[in-house]
Amino acid sequence: MKILQKIFSRTTFMVLMAVLEVVIVWSLMKWFGEQAAWIEGVLHVLSVVIVLMIIKNSRHLSSDMMWIVGIMMFPIPGTALWLLLGANMLSSRTYKNLIVSTDKAKKYYHQDEEVLKELSDSDPEERGQFHYISKEAGFPFYRNTGFDYYGLGEAGWPVMLEEMRTAEKFIFLEYFIIEEGRMWNTMLDILEQKVQEGVDVRVMYDDLGSFMTLSAKYAETLEEKGIKCIPFNRINPIIGIIMNHRDHRKIMVIDGRVAFSGGVNLADEYINVKVIHGHWKDNIIRITGETVWSYTVMFLTHWNALSKDKDVNFEVFRAEPIPGEADGYIAPYGETPLDDEITAQNIYMGILNQANDYCYIYTPYLIIDTEFINALILAAKHGVDVRIMTPGIPDKKLVWRITRSYYTQLIHGGVKIYEYVPGFVHSKVFVSDDKVATVGTVNLDYRSLYLHFENGTYLFGSKKIADIKQDFLEACEKCNQITLEESRVGPFAELLLALLRLFAPQM
Repeated sequence: MKILQKIFSRTTFMVLMAVLEVVIVWSLMKWFGEQAAWIEGVLHVLSVVIVLMIIKNSRHLSSDMMWIVGIMMFPIPGTALWLLLGANMLSSRTYKNLIVSTDKAKKYYHQDEEVLKELSDSDPEERGQFHYISKEAGFPFYRNTGFDYYGLGEAGWPVMLEEMRTAEKFIFLEYFIIEEGRMWNTMLDILEQKVQEGVDVRVMYDDLGSFMTLSAKYAETLEEKGIKCIPFNRINPIIGIIMNHRDHRKIMVIDGRVAFSGGVNLADEYINVKVIHGHWKDNIIRITGETVWSYTVMFLTHWNALSKDKDVNFEVFRAEPIPGEADGYIAPYGETPLDDEITAQNIYMGILNQANDYCYIYTPYLIIDTEFINALILAAKHGVDVRIMTPGIPDKKLVWRITRSYYTQLIHGGVKIYEYVPGFVHSKVFVSDDKVATVGTVNLDYRSLYLHFENGTYLFGSKKIADIKQDFLEACEKCNQITLEESRVGPFAELLLALLRLFAPQM
C-alpha cells in the first residue's frame, strides 16, 4: 500500500509533469532547429537585447547575473526560458489579484503625523529611516504599547496557545509551513473548539512550503472542520515565475488585539520537539496594542487576493487597542516581490548604515549581493562591532557551503562570523546600538530579499530591545567564531563555489 501511495503521490505527479515539460520543450526546440534556421538567428539577436534590458532595468544586478550569464552562454534555450517565464508572469491571475489587493489595502495604513513627528524629534539621525518606512514603504509607526520577544520557539509557543484560547471573534493564521505533529495538532484542537464557539478561523499556508508536509487536499480537510483555508499559490506543474514567489510570512492575529510573528513555522522542529538539525534556534515576537492593526491588514490583503469571498471593509476587524504605557515605537512591515520597492533590504541597510556601536545579525542563510557585502564591511571599518550568526549544522548543505563562501571576504573586512555549534539558526534579526531592532521572516538571501512575500516588525526606542541583544550575546557563547584561516578553502572549491554563486538567486 505504501508503495502505491508513493507511486501516485503529488510529488511523483509533479516530477513526471516536469520531465514531460522538459521533453516537450526539447522537442519543440529540435523541430524549430530543423524547420527554420532563421529562428536561431532571431533568438541570438533577441538574447543580446534581453541582456541589455536586464542590465538597464535591474535594481539588484547580482541577483540578475544568473540570467545574464545563462542567456549569453546558451542564447536559444536561455532566451526561450526567459520569455516563457515572463509570459506566464504577465498572464497569472494570482499575480494580478495580489497587485490589485495590495493596492486597495493601502488606504488602511494610516500614519498618525503626531507620532511620526514625535519619533523623528526623538532621534534626528534616524529621521531618514523613519521617513522611508512610513512614507515610501507605506507602513505606519505606532507608539509601542507592548511586545515580548521569545528567543526560542518553545518559549513563545505556550503563549500563542494561551492567547488562542481567549479568542472571541477571529483567529487568522498565515504561515509558510504547517506540519502535523504536536505543535500543529495542539493548535488545531483549539481552532476546532473556537469554530464551535462561533469564532471566525482562517488559515493560509504556502502550498510549496507545505508540499512535503501536507496532503494536496489538506485545505478541504480543514474546511470540513469549519476552518476557512486557502493554500497560497497552489503548485502548478506548468512552469511559471509566479511559482517562484512564495508566501514566507509568519503571522497570527487574534481578535485584532494581539499578533504573533517571528521565524517560527508551525512544525515540531521549530519548538525542538523533533530534532533534525540539532538544536533549533528561532524566535517568536508577541505584539499588542494599536500596532496589531497593520498585521490584520497584511493578512486580509493576501486573503482577499486569493479568496472568492472578499472582505469589503477591513475596519470590521479593527479592535480597541489594549491600553499600555508607551515604550518606544513600532512599525510592522511587509515585503512583496510584485513592486519595485525592496523594503526589507532597505530597512536592513538603514539599520546597518546608521549603526555606531554594534550591529548583531541572525540569519540562517547568507547569500548577498556586492552592495550588502560592501555595507557590512564599511560598517566594520567605521568601528562598528558587526557580528553575523549562522547555523553550525546546516539544513541544506549546498546552501550552507555557499553561505560559507562569503566568510573570507567579510572576515577580512572586519566582520565577525559566528556559527551556532548546537544546531540550526533560523532567526532573522537585526539589533543595533540598544535602540533599534527588526524581527521577522526575511533571511539574508536573494529569495527572501527579492522573490518572496515576507514580513517584519521594526522596533525603536524600547527598553525591551535589550532582551534581543542579550539573547544574541548568550547565543554567541554557544558559537564558534570563524577565523580567517578556517574560512579559506582550496582553489578547486573556490572555483566551484564561484560557479554555484551564479545560481544563488534561485536557491
